[in-house]
Amino acid sequence: MKEIYFDYSATTPARKEVLKSALPYFIEKFGNPSSFHYKGLEARNAIESSRKKIAQILNCAPEEIIFTGGGTESINLALKGIALRELLAGKKGTIISQVTEHHATIETLKWLTKLGFKIVLLHPNEKGIIFAEKLKIALAENKDTILVSIMYANNEIGVIQNLYELSKVCKEFNVPFHTDACQGSEYLDLDVKKLGVQMMTLNGSKVYAFKGTGILYKDKNLKIEPLMHGGVHEQNLRAGTENVAGIIALATALELAEKEKKKEGKRLTQLRDYMITRILKEIPKTYLNGDEKQRLPNNVNISFDGIEGESILLKLNEKKIFVSTGSACASQSLDPSHVLLGIGKPHALAHSSIRFSLGKETTKQQINYTIKELKIIIKELRQMSAAWRG
Repeated sequence: MKEIYFDYSATTPARKEVLKSALPYFIEKFGNPSSFHYKGLEARNAIESSRKKIAQILNCAPEEIIFTGGGTESINLALKGIALRELLAGKKGTIISQVTEHHATIETLKWLTKLGFKIVLLHPNEKGIIFAEKLKIALAENKDTILVSIMYANNEIGVIQNLYELSKVCKEFNVPFHTDACQGSEYLDLDVKKLGVQMMTLNGSKVYAFKGTGILYKDKNLKIEPLMHGGVHEQNLRAGTENVAGIIALATALELAEKEKKKEGKRLTQLRDYMITRILKEIPKTYLNGDEKQRLPNNVNISFDGIEGESILLKLNEKKIFVSTGSACASQSLDPSHVLLGIGKPHALAHSSIRFSLGKETTKQQINYTIKELKIIIKELRQMSAAWRG
Protein backbone atom coordinates (compact mmCIF):
# COMPACT_ATOMS: atom_id res chain seq x y z
CA MET A 1 0.00 0.00 0.00
CA LYS A 2 1.32 3.45 -0.96
CA GLU A 3 1.08 6.46 1.33
CA ILE A 4 -2.34 7.03 2.85
CA TYR A 5 -3.21 10.62 3.69
CA PHE A 6 -5.88 11.09 6.36
CA ASP A 7 -5.08 14.70 7.29
CA TYR A 8 -7.17 16.72 4.84
CA SER A 9 -8.45 18.90 7.67
CA ALA A 10 -4.89 20.14 8.20
CA THR A 11 -4.31 20.91 4.54
CA THR A 12 -5.26 19.72 1.08
CA PRO A 13 -3.14 19.26 -2.06
CA ALA A 14 -3.78 21.75 -4.84
CA ARG A 15 -6.06 20.30 -7.50
CA LYS A 16 -4.64 20.05 -11.03
CA GLU A 17 -7.42 22.27 -12.37
CA VAL A 18 -6.63 24.85 -9.68
CA LEU A 19 -2.92 24.82 -10.44
CA LYS A 20 -3.61 25.14 -14.16
CA SER A 21 -5.82 28.21 -13.64
CA ALA A 22 -3.20 29.95 -11.47
CA LEU A 23 -0.01 29.07 -13.36
CA PRO A 24 -0.15 31.89 -15.97
CA TYR A 25 -0.23 34.47 -13.16
CA PHE A 26 3.16 33.30 -11.92
CA ILE A 27 4.79 33.63 -15.35
CA GLU A 28 3.14 35.40 -18.33
CA LYS A 29 0.50 37.44 -16.49
CA PHE A 30 2.71 38.55 -13.62
CA GLY A 31 1.81 42.25 -13.51
CA ASN A 32 1.15 44.21 -10.34
CA PRO A 33 -2.65 44.66 -10.20
CA SER A 34 -2.16 48.24 -9.00
CA SER A 35 -0.14 49.20 -12.11
CA PHE A 36 -2.07 51.24 -14.68
CA HIS A 37 -0.80 49.55 -17.82
CA TYR A 38 -1.84 46.45 -19.75
CA LYS A 39 0.07 43.97 -17.57
CA GLY A 40 -1.31 45.50 -14.39
CA LEU A 41 -4.88 45.75 -15.70
CA GLU A 42 -4.67 42.13 -16.83
CA ALA A 43 -3.94 41.07 -13.25
CA ARG A 44 -6.54 43.49 -11.82
CA ASN A 45 -9.24 42.12 -14.12
CA ALA A 46 -8.39 38.57 -13.07
CA ILE A 47 -8.73 39.49 -9.39
CA GLU A 48 -12.07 41.25 -9.91
CA SER A 49 -13.37 38.33 -11.98
CA SER A 50 -12.42 35.97 -9.14
CA ARG A 51 -14.08 38.28 -6.62
CA LYS A 52 -17.32 38.13 -8.62
CA LYS A 53 -17.18 34.32 -8.84
CA ILE A 54 -16.72 33.98 -5.08
CA ALA A 55 -19.40 36.58 -4.36
CA GLN A 56 -21.85 34.58 -6.46
CA ILE A 57 -21.11 31.44 -4.38
CA LEU A 58 -21.51 33.35 -1.10
CA ASN A 59 -24.57 35.30 -2.38
CA CYS A 60 -23.06 38.69 -1.60
CA ALA A 61 -21.75 41.78 -3.40
CA PRO A 62 -18.23 41.54 -4.88
CA GLU A 63 -17.05 44.50 -2.77
CA GLU A 64 -17.89 42.47 0.34
CA ILE A 65 -15.09 39.99 -0.44
CA ILE A 66 -11.73 40.91 1.13
CA PHE A 67 -8.74 38.78 0.10
CA THR A 68 -6.30 37.95 2.90
CA GLY A 69 -3.16 35.91 3.49
CA GLY A 70 -5.06 32.99 5.04
CA GLY A 71 -7.71 32.00 7.54
CA THR A 72 -5.79 33.23 10.57
CA GLU A 73 -5.36 36.70 9.10
CA SER A 74 -9.03 36.79 8.16
CA ILE A 75 -10.07 35.91 11.73
CA ASN A 76 -7.72 38.54 13.14
CA LEU A 77 -9.11 41.17 10.78
CA ALA A 78 -12.69 40.32 11.75
CA LEU A 79 -12.19 40.24 15.52
CA LYS A 80 -9.61 42.98 15.92
CA GLY A 81 -11.28 45.08 13.22
CA ILE A 82 -14.47 45.29 15.29
CA ALA A 83 -12.59 45.76 18.58
CA LEU A 84 -10.36 48.54 17.24
CA ARG A 85 -13.39 50.31 15.78
CA GLU A 86 -14.91 50.42 19.27
CA LEU A 87 -11.64 51.40 20.90
CA LEU A 88 -11.13 54.34 18.53
CA ALA A 89 -14.65 55.50 19.41
CA GLY A 90 -13.69 55.46 23.10
CA LYS A 91 -15.63 52.28 23.82
CA LYS A 92 -14.88 48.65 24.65
CA GLY A 93 -17.37 45.86 25.30
CA THR A 94 -17.79 42.09 25.26
CA ILE A 95 -17.03 39.51 22.57
CA ILE A 96 -18.78 36.14 22.81
CA SER A 97 -17.29 32.95 21.37
CA GLN A 98 -16.86 29.32 22.47
CA VAL A 99 -14.11 27.32 24.19
CA THR A 100 -13.75 24.93 21.24
CA GLU A 101 -12.79 27.54 18.63
CA HIS A 102 -9.65 27.32 16.50
CA HIS A 103 -6.48 28.71 18.10
CA ALA A 104 -6.59 31.64 15.66
CA THR A 105 -9.77 32.82 17.37
CA ILE A 106 -8.85 31.84 20.94
CA GLU A 107 -5.43 33.53 20.86
CA THR A 108 -6.81 36.67 19.19
CA LEU A 109 -9.45 36.95 21.90
CA LYS A 110 -6.80 36.48 24.61
CA TRP A 111 -4.84 39.35 23.10
CA LEU A 112 -7.91 41.59 23.07
CA THR A 113 -8.27 41.16 26.85
CA LYS A 114 -5.02 43.13 27.11
CA LEU A 115 -6.87 46.08 25.58
CA GLY A 116 -9.63 45.77 28.14
CA PHE A 117 -12.23 43.81 26.20
CA LYS A 118 -14.30 41.23 28.06
CA ILE A 119 -14.33 37.77 26.50
CA VAL A 120 -17.11 35.25 27.19
CA LEU A 121 -16.42 31.70 26.00
CA LEU A 122 -19.47 29.47 25.89
CA HIS A 123 -19.23 25.74 26.64
CA PRO A 124 -20.93 23.46 24.10
CA ASN A 125 -22.71 20.29 25.14
CA GLU A 126 -20.90 16.93 25.28
CA LYS A 127 -21.41 16.51 21.53
CA GLY A 128 -19.81 19.89 20.77
CA ILE A 129 -22.98 21.81 19.90
CA ILE A 130 -23.86 25.34 21.03
CA PHE A 131 -27.62 25.80 21.28
CA ALA A 132 -29.27 29.12 20.46
CA GLU A 133 -30.77 29.40 23.94
CA LYS A 134 -27.31 29.39 25.54
CA LEU A 135 -26.20 32.22 23.25
CA LYS A 136 -29.40 34.12 23.99
CA ILE A 137 -28.75 33.94 27.72
CA ALA A 138 -25.14 35.14 27.25
CA LEU A 139 -26.26 38.10 25.13
CA ALA A 140 -28.94 39.03 27.67
CA GLU A 141 -26.32 38.97 30.45
CA ASN A 142 -23.80 40.98 28.41
CA LYS A 143 -25.70 43.86 26.88
CA ASP A 144 -22.47 45.56 25.78
CA THR A 145 -21.61 42.71 23.36
CA ILE A 146 -19.97 44.03 20.19
CA LEU A 147 -19.46 40.72 18.33
CA VAL A 148 -20.29 37.02 18.40
CA SER A 149 -17.87 34.60 16.72
CA ILE A 150 -18.84 30.92 16.45
CA MET A 151 -17.15 28.58 13.98
CA TYR A 152 -19.31 26.83 11.38
CA ALA A 153 -17.63 23.41 11.66
CA ASN A 154 -15.01 22.39 14.19
CA ASN A 155 -11.57 21.60 12.82
CA GLU A 156 -10.92 18.76 15.30
CA ILE A 157 -14.20 16.96 15.89
CA GLY A 158 -16.05 18.12 12.77
CA VAL A 159 -19.20 19.23 14.58
CA ILE A 160 -21.41 21.54 12.51
CA GLN A 161 -23.13 24.39 14.34
CA ASN A 162 -26.63 25.53 13.41
CA LEU A 163 -25.66 29.01 12.24
CA TYR A 164 -29.20 29.72 11.05
CA GLU A 165 -30.50 29.57 14.63
CA LEU A 166 -27.49 31.29 16.21
CA SER A 167 -27.64 34.18 13.74
CA LYS A 168 -31.33 34.75 14.51
CA VAL A 169 -30.39 35.34 18.15
CA CYS A 170 -27.64 37.78 17.16
CA LYS A 171 -30.09 39.66 14.95
CA GLU A 172 -32.54 39.87 17.84
CA PHE A 173 -29.86 41.60 19.94
CA ASN A 174 -28.51 43.62 16.98
CA VAL A 175 -25.01 42.13 17.38
CA PRO A 176 -22.84 41.28 14.34
CA PHE A 177 -22.03 37.60 13.84
CA HIS A 178 -18.73 36.24 12.50
CA THR A 179 -18.07 32.61 11.63
CA ASP A 180 -14.89 30.70 10.84
CA ALA A 181 -16.07 28.52 7.94
CA CYS A 182 -12.68 27.24 6.80
CA GLN A 183 -13.42 23.58 7.49
CA GLY A 184 -16.88 23.73 5.96
CA SER A 185 -16.10 25.36 2.61
CA GLU A 186 -15.79 22.05 0.76
CA TYR A 187 -19.07 20.58 2.03
CA LEU A 188 -21.47 23.14 3.55
CA ASP A 189 -23.81 25.87 2.33
CA LEU A 190 -21.86 29.16 2.14
CA ASP A 191 -24.82 31.44 1.37
CA VAL A 192 -24.23 34.29 3.82
CA LYS A 193 -27.80 35.56 3.47
CA LYS A 194 -29.25 32.18 4.48
CA LEU A 195 -26.72 31.76 7.26
CA GLY A 196 -27.39 35.28 8.54
CA VAL A 197 -23.72 36.13 9.18
CA GLN A 198 -22.13 39.55 8.77
CA MET A 199 -18.57 38.20 8.48
CA MET A 200 -17.23 34.84 7.30
CA THR A 201 -13.70 33.45 7.14
CA LEU A 202 -12.53 31.04 4.42
CA ASN A 203 -9.08 29.84 3.35
CA GLY A 204 -7.45 28.11 0.41
CA SER A 205 -5.58 25.31 2.12
CA LYS A 206 -8.80 23.52 3.15
CA VAL A 207 -10.40 23.58 -0.30
CA TYR A 208 -7.63 22.20 -2.57
CA ALA A 209 -6.18 25.64 -3.35
CA PHE A 210 -2.98 27.25 -2.02
CA LYS A 211 -1.70 27.81 1.49
CA GLY A 212 -1.40 31.46 2.45
CA THR A 213 -4.67 32.49 0.77
CA GLY A 214 -7.92 33.45 2.44
CA ILE A 215 -11.08 35.50 2.40
CA LEU A 216 -13.04 37.64 4.78
CA TYR A 217 -16.60 38.21 3.70
CA LYS A 218 -17.75 41.44 5.38
CA ASP A 219 -21.19 42.95 5.09
CA LYS A 220 -20.77 46.33 3.37
CA ASN A 221 -22.78 48.02 6.13
CA LEU A 222 -20.46 46.76 8.86
CA LYS A 223 -17.53 49.06 9.66
CA ILE A 224 -14.20 47.63 10.84
CA GLU A 225 -10.67 48.96 11.21
CA PRO A 226 -7.78 47.59 9.10
CA LEU A 227 -4.81 45.79 10.66
CA MET A 228 -2.35 46.55 7.86
CA HIS A 229 -1.78 50.06 6.59
CA GLY A 230 -0.24 51.21 3.35
CA GLY A 231 -1.97 51.27 -0.01
CA VAL A 232 -5.70 51.31 -0.72
CA HIS A 233 -5.94 47.62 -1.55
CA GLU A 234 -9.01 45.53 -0.67
CA GLN A 235 -11.37 48.40 0.15
CA ASN A 236 -8.67 50.00 2.33
CA LEU A 237 -8.82 46.99 4.69
CA ARG A 238 -5.77 44.96 3.64
CA ALA A 239 -2.81 46.95 2.33
CA GLY A 240 -0.23 45.17 0.18
CA THR A 241 0.04 43.82 -3.35
CA GLU A 242 -2.52 41.06 -3.84
CA ASN A 243 -1.52 37.43 -4.32
CA VAL A 244 -2.97 37.22 -7.81
CA ALA A 245 -2.22 33.55 -8.52
CA GLY A 246 -3.47 32.56 -5.07
CA ILE A 247 -6.72 34.48 -5.56
CA ILE A 248 -7.32 32.85 -8.97
CA ALA A 249 -6.65 29.44 -7.40
CA LEU A 250 -9.02 30.05 -4.51
CA ALA A 251 -11.86 31.15 -6.80
CA THR A 252 -11.36 28.11 -9.03
CA ALA A 253 -11.27 25.75 -6.05
CA LEU A 254 -14.46 27.19 -4.54
CA GLU A 255 -16.24 26.94 -7.89
CA LEU A 256 -15.27 23.27 -8.21
CA ALA A 257 -16.28 22.57 -4.62
CA GLU A 258 -19.67 24.20 -5.15
CA LYS A 259 -20.37 21.99 -8.18
CA GLU A 260 -19.22 18.79 -6.49
CA LYS A 261 -20.14 19.19 -2.81
CA LYS A 262 -23.40 17.26 -2.89
CA LYS A 263 -21.95 14.20 -4.62
CA GLU A 264 -18.61 14.28 -2.78
CA GLY A 265 -20.30 14.93 0.55
CA LYS A 266 -22.47 11.86 0.10
CA ARG A 267 -19.49 9.70 -0.88
CA LEU A 268 -17.39 10.79 2.09
CA THR A 269 -20.28 10.48 4.54
CA GLN A 270 -20.62 6.82 3.59
CA LEU A 271 -16.87 6.24 4.02
CA ARG A 272 -16.85 8.19 7.29
CA ASP A 273 -19.68 6.15 8.80
CA TYR A 274 -18.13 2.91 7.59
CA MET A 275 -14.82 3.78 9.23
CA ILE A 276 -16.41 4.90 12.50
CA THR A 277 -18.58 1.78 12.73
CA ARG A 278 -15.69 -0.61 12.12
CA ILE A 279 -13.29 1.07 14.58
CA LEU A 280 -15.86 1.26 17.39
CA LYS A 281 -16.96 -2.33 16.79
CA GLU A 282 -13.57 -4.00 16.25
CA ILE A 283 -11.32 -2.12 18.70
CA PRO A 284 -12.41 -2.23 22.37
CA LYS A 285 -12.69 0.91 24.51
CA THR A 286 -12.82 3.37 21.63
CA TYR A 287 -15.02 6.48 21.67
CA LEU A 288 -16.26 8.78 18.94
CA ASN A 289 -15.75 12.47 19.70
CA GLY A 290 -18.42 14.91 18.55
CA ASP A 291 -21.97 14.48 17.35
CA GLU A 292 -22.61 11.33 15.31
CA LYS A 293 -24.65 12.99 12.55
CA GLN A 294 -24.18 16.76 12.86
CA ARG A 295 -20.57 16.54 11.67
CA LEU A 296 -18.52 17.09 8.54
CA PRO A 297 -18.66 14.28 5.96
CA ASN A 298 -14.91 13.74 6.19
CA ASN A 299 -14.29 13.81 9.96
CA VAL A 300 -13.52 10.77 12.12
CA ASN A 301 -12.21 11.66 15.59
CA ILE A 302 -11.70 8.70 17.94
CA SER A 303 -10.25 8.37 21.44
CA PHE A 304 -8.39 5.13 22.18
CA ASP A 305 -8.51 4.45 25.91
CA GLY A 306 -5.17 3.78 27.59
CA ILE A 307 -2.84 5.13 24.86
CA GLU A 308 -1.44 8.56 24.05
CA GLY A 309 -2.52 9.83 20.66
CA GLU A 310 1.05 10.76 19.73
CA SER A 311 2.12 7.12 20.07
CA ILE A 312 -0.60 6.00 17.68
CA LEU A 313 0.29 8.77 15.23
CA LEU A 314 3.97 7.75 15.19
CA LYS A 315 3.17 4.08 14.70
CA LEU A 316 0.80 4.87 11.84
CA ASN A 317 3.42 7.20 10.38
CA GLU A 318 5.83 4.22 10.19
CA LYS A 319 3.23 2.53 7.99
CA LYS A 320 2.99 5.69 5.85
CA ILE A 321 -0.50 6.42 7.15
CA PHE A 322 -0.69 10.11 7.97
CA VAL A 323 -3.16 11.32 10.61
CA SER A 324 -3.39 14.02 13.27
CA THR A 325 -3.92 14.21 17.02
CA GLY A 326 -5.95 17.41 16.58
CA SER A 327 -5.36 20.80 15.07
CA ALA A 328 -2.21 21.16 12.95
CA CYS A 329 -1.74 24.60 14.50
CA ALA A 330 -1.25 22.95 17.90
CA SER A 331 0.88 20.01 16.73
CA GLN A 332 4.00 21.28 18.54
CA SER A 333 2.18 21.16 21.87
CA LEU A 334 1.99 18.06 24.05
CA ASP A 335 -1.07 19.38 25.85
CA PRO A 336 -4.34 17.48 25.36
CA SER A 337 -6.85 18.88 22.90
CA HIS A 338 -8.59 22.00 24.23
CA VAL A 339 -11.57 21.04 22.07
CA LEU A 340 -12.02 17.65 23.74
CA LEU A 341 -11.50 19.15 27.18
CA GLY A 342 -14.03 21.81 26.21
CA ILE A 343 -16.74 19.21 25.57
CA GLY A 344 -16.03 17.55 28.90
CA LYS A 345 -13.77 14.66 27.92
CA PRO A 346 -11.49 13.41 30.73
CA HIS A 347 -7.85 14.46 30.43
CA ALA A 348 -6.71 10.92 29.59
CA LEU A 349 -9.22 10.47 26.75
CA ALA A 350 -8.52 13.95 25.42
CA HIS A 351 -4.85 12.92 25.21
CA SER A 352 -5.68 9.69 23.38
CA SER A 353 -7.52 11.01 20.34
CA ILE A 354 -6.73 10.62 16.66
CA ARG A 355 -8.34 12.64 13.89
CA PHE A 356 -8.73 10.85 10.57
CA SER A 357 -9.88 13.40 7.99
CA LEU A 358 -10.87 12.01 4.61
CA GLY A 359 -10.62 13.64 1.21
CA LYS A 360 -10.84 13.31 -2.55
CA GLU A 361 -8.31 10.49 -2.80
CA THR A 362 -9.74 8.45 0.09
CA THR A 363 -10.97 4.96 -0.81
CA LYS A 364 -12.62 2.10 1.06
CA GLN A 365 -9.51 0.03 0.38
CA GLN A 366 -7.38 2.62 2.21
CA ILE A 367 -9.75 2.55 5.17
CA ASN A 368 -9.71 -1.25 5.33
CA TYR A 369 -5.91 -1.33 5.28
CA THR A 370 -5.69 1.40 7.92
CA ILE A 371 -8.07 -0.40 10.28
CA LYS A 372 -6.13 -3.65 9.85
CA GLU A 373 -2.89 -1.90 10.83
CA LEU A 374 -4.58 0.15 13.52
CA LYS A 375 -5.88 -2.96 15.30
CA ILE A 376 -2.34 -4.35 15.51
CA ILE A 377 -0.89 -1.03 16.68
CA ILE A 378 -3.51 -0.48 19.39
CA LYS A 379 -3.04 -4.01 20.74
CA GLU A 380 0.76 -3.59 20.90
CA LEU A 381 0.63 -0.15 22.52
CA ARG A 382 -1.92 -1.20 25.11
CA GLN A 383 0.25 -4.16 26.10
CA MET A 384 3.07 -1.71 26.81
CA SER A 385 0.90 0.96 28.46
CA ALA A 386 0.79 1.33 32.24
CA ALA A 387 -2.45 3.29 31.80
CA TRP A 388 -4.28 0.44 30.08
CA ARG A 389 -6.59 -1.53 32.37
CA GLY A 390 -8.48 -3.52 29.74
